[in-house]
Amino acid sequence: MKQKTTAILSAAALALGATGIAQAGTLEDVQSRGVLRCVVSTGIAGFAQPDASGVWGGFDVDFCRATAAAVLGDGGKIEAITSTGKTRFTKLNAGEGDVLWRNTTITFSRDVGVKLRFHGVNYYDGQGFMVKKSLGVSSAKDLDGASVCIQTGTTTELNLADYFSSNGMKYEPVTIETNDEARQNYESGRCDVYTTDASGLASTRSALPNPGDHMVLPEIISKEPLGPATRHGDDQWSDIVTWVLNATITAEELGVTSSNVDDMKGSNNPEVRRLLGVDGSQGSELGLSNDWAYQIIKQIGNYGEIFERNIGVNTPLGIARGLNALWTEGGLIYSPPFR
Repeated sequence: MKQKTTAILSAAALALGATGIAQAGTLEDVQSRGVLRCVVSTGIAGFAQPDASGVWGGFDVDFCRATAAAVLGDGGKIEAITSTGKTRFTKLNAGEGDVLWRNTTITFSRDVGVKLRFHGVNYYDGQGFMVKKSLGVSSAKDLDGASVCIQTGTTTELNLADYFSSNGMKYEPVTIETNDEARQNYESGRCDVYTTDASGLASTRSALPNPGDHMVLPEIISKEPLGPATRHGDDQWSDIVTWVLNATITAEELGVTSSNVDDMKGSNNPEVRRLLGVDGSQGSELGLSNDWAYQIIKQIGNYGEIFERNIGVNTPLGIARGLNALWTEGGLIYSPPFR
């Protein structure tokens, strides 16, 4: 019995040792490589898209850069790993990317069944419909018999089926893989309607030759909380990604911006001082330098700056903060305290 107990304890110790290695693995890999690999979309204007020089930018990419600023001290040290709705989880779980910063809905099956760990919501969204104004409809309930472009491997497929079924309507699905393919099929008239998250519709509409010829219908038919994900089994890396997002939100809550962050290091507010690494040991607790959050804000900005720069009302997408306003402004964006 003693030998059996000893063997069990030894196996448990080995398992704990292996877990410890796994927990440190991603951070060590990224720092050793000197580049953070982020799984992103194949291209969605305002969220993730390369410019004419091949440099990626957008809302999702800025959060990727924020992560690189925290762990490498340089928000420019990133590599975009493009993925479709079908391949995004496979690429992350296969180790091709270190973190998924991509318009991805948090669901039970993805968190539990696909073995992902989600780290909060960076954009509250919902599924909608876009049509040409010439189609002459004003409501999604007028779409009986329409052909609908829909991306495979997404939550929108099931949402679409449920919505049409519950309203006693039929539709013809036109399945596509990427947002560009959807735009081309919609623009050419192969489908009457394009359905995806409302943010994606705003992005697609902004990229059309005559955006004013198209309208997003008023119905929002689902909840689509979008957020970053990592693989199961790496608690330290999970903590880092969680608090990268929280740092951008807390900075906006506290009025810390990319332009005043140096002055704010002299603040008397204890939470500001902890956030910026002036006081406390939160950086070392994450395995990072104490100025990790300062680097995020200095190089990338706070949540509000990221939002307004890429997708806000003064961009081609023209998206109002809405649900993505801070909780103090009637929205849902909220961070646990830095203490």
